[in-house]
Amino acid sequence: MSSTAHIAHYINGQVTAGTSTRQQDVFNPATGKVTGQVALANGADVSAAVAAAQKAFPAWADLPPLRRARVMFKFLELLNQHRDTLAHMITAEHGKVFTDAQGEVSRGIDIVEFATGIPQLLKGDYTEQVSTGIDNWTLRQPLGVVAGITPFNFPVMVPMWMFPVAIAAGNTFVLKPSPIDPTPALFMADLLKQAGLPDGVFNVVQGDKEAVDALLVHPDVKAVSFVGSTPIANYIYETGAHHGKRVQALGGAKNHMVVMPDADIDQAVDALIGAAYGSAGERCMAISVAVLVGDVADKLLPKLIERTKALKVLNGENLAAEMGPIVTAAAHQRITGYIEQGVKEGAKLLVDGRHFQAQQAGEGCDHGFWMGGTLFDHVSTDMKIYREEIFGPVLSCVRVADFAQAVQIINDHEFGNGVSCFTRDGNVAREFARRIQVGMVGINVPIPVPMAWHGFGGWKRSLFGDMHAYGEEGVRFYTKQKSVMQRWPESIGKGAEFVMPTSK
Repeated sequence: MSSTAHIAHYINGQVTAGTSTRQQDVFNPATGKVTGQVALANGADVSAAVAAAQKAFPAWADLPPLRRARVMFKFLELLNQHRDTLAHMITAEHGKVFTDAQGEVSRGIDIVEFATGIPQLLKGDYTEQVSTGIDNWTLRQPLGVVAGITPFNFPVMVPMWMFPVAIAAGNTFVLKPSPIDPTPALFMADLLKQAGLPDGVFNVVQGDKEAVDALLVHPDVKAVSFVGSTPIANYIYETGAHHGKRVQALGGAKNHMVVMPDADIDQAVDALIGAAYGSAGERCMAISVAVLVGDVADKLLPKLIERTKALKVLNGENLAAEMGPIVTAAAHQRITGYIEQGVKEGAKLLVDGRHFQAQQAGEGCDHGFWMGGTLFDHVSTDMKIYREEIFGPVLSCVRVADFAQAVQIINDHEFGNGVSCFTRDGNVAREFARRIQVGMVGINVPIPVPMAWHGFGGWKRSLFGDMHAYGEEGVRFYTKQKSVMQRWPESIGKGAEFVMPTSK
């Protein structure tokens, strides 16, 4: 965006400023310049969006699934035509490098492709003659108005974890994106309208906690899906459940990568560099702890130090960039505080990203939110930088004696989102996958984000609720099962029945 823009809501098929006068600046993290002001919804704005969705629901739910799928097919076609436009929007407001933004859009498109198969995914079960003259079947029906509350780090992919499946299944949707990078949500809303989605089926309310709370208590919102930090996920889950809603709240992470002594060292270094510093570490699946087993640290760390120092930290629009800026000044300050805390607690600081100068990132970047990669060694499990999610380009190395100790410290951590193990030993790989208490596991894969038809979700305090995102789990989350038993007068005997029906 070359000039300051007003970023509004999208309700009932129209862009609208809403009734609230509150707004928030939107920045380009690479330059530090304000590129827009986003409206912050109040309760009345949220109610207007929910009312539009509620009005649109009966007709949309009554459409045959195949006709809903055809809208998704058209949306898919438009997304493929405009994928680079969306990627540039992500880079402009989030700061991640353009090639990474392209990858984000592609992974979102995968979910839309999955959602086009909704007629198959909504099929129920049928049993003839469960009892004399009685047949029994099940079907899945949409919930009604559902809401998604999504984070800044994936302004395209994470909303697409939610709304394509929800809408294809017959629900109507209210999206509350992050106010840090709100523009992509409006662009996706426009593409959905071009694809033939009826007005009111998809709505966007920009905003902060006020909008979130309004969604959580609104009686017409039947389900809420959330991705963000653990404290907020916990709050979303408890508040939504208290108000009778189905809730799926994905929280924080502290993802470990175990490097066994037999691992390919160069491959492990490549994996750690990409997984720890890609997207400036602002991924819920970023590797933030390297668990180095036996003597592998002595072989790996010299190469890891060299690669961390050589990271190409540039404006994300530069195709040579490997890492872009931190998303906001506040996030930069928070990450800096964690680095200071790590030094204070006695961890060995091998590479200090605080020394990175903004001028190195490219022309016009003097006031951007810049930081280089940071690398710690000799981190212990009682340190704050080990226990808490930093959500920045900070990698902590923990040394352990053996495989059993590596598994134990991972299983003892409160988070259980993603984990990885690099090894050539098939038995180690098998035992690691079986014994580790984490929801998503990679064997020689540093960021094991499941594909669209498998579903995404962690364990422990990384997930509140019992259903993962997208895939068949997503279909189950956005639908409710109904069981029907049927018989006809010709098969009904005379007299009242006072016993429990049986399979006689």
